[in-house]
Amino acid sequence: MTPRAAAGKVLGRDGLVRRFGLPGRTERVVFTNGCFDLLHVGHVTYLEQARALGDVLVVGVNTDASVQRLEKGSARPYVPESDRALVVAALEAVDAVCLFDEDTPAELISALVPDVLVKGADYAVEQVVGRETVEAAGGRVELIELVEGRSTTELVRRIAEGAGNE
Repeated sequence: MTPRAAAGKVLGRDGLVRRFGLPGRTERVVFTNGCFDLLHVGHVTYLEQARALGDVLVVGVNTDASVQRLEKGSARPYVPESDRALVVAALEAVDAVCLFDEDTPAELISALVPDVLVKGADYAVEQVVGRETVEAAGGRVELIELVEGRSTTELVRRIAEGAGNE
């Protein structure tokens, strides 16, 4: 199988909805979202598990302005949005990436209406943005356990402390 170019998997909202949206969709579409500022093993594991829940994995990536509004710290994001989108798209588990500028992915989820909406198990199902949209269309929400001790916040802390590899 020929690898797909990462740049071809980064889509605008309209292109994403044309390719993976309703009606007429035949694949089971899984959606998740995040900042993906410094990609690490926790992200890769999470995205692989999300992909296993369907036929297609679509990832919404927060724009730089959206990340800054999330109060992740004044220096965040460390990596520009176009780079973050391309790096996430380069992962084999990911079928499409779409940047979103809103504070939440609610509008993107409403436009796409995925079959499965995925977030980390640090959320309660009731807290997952877009849950009502997905469930009203007959879809479901899945929570995935996070890899202990593997987060961007933890990685940044270790770098700041000058910590070496474990």
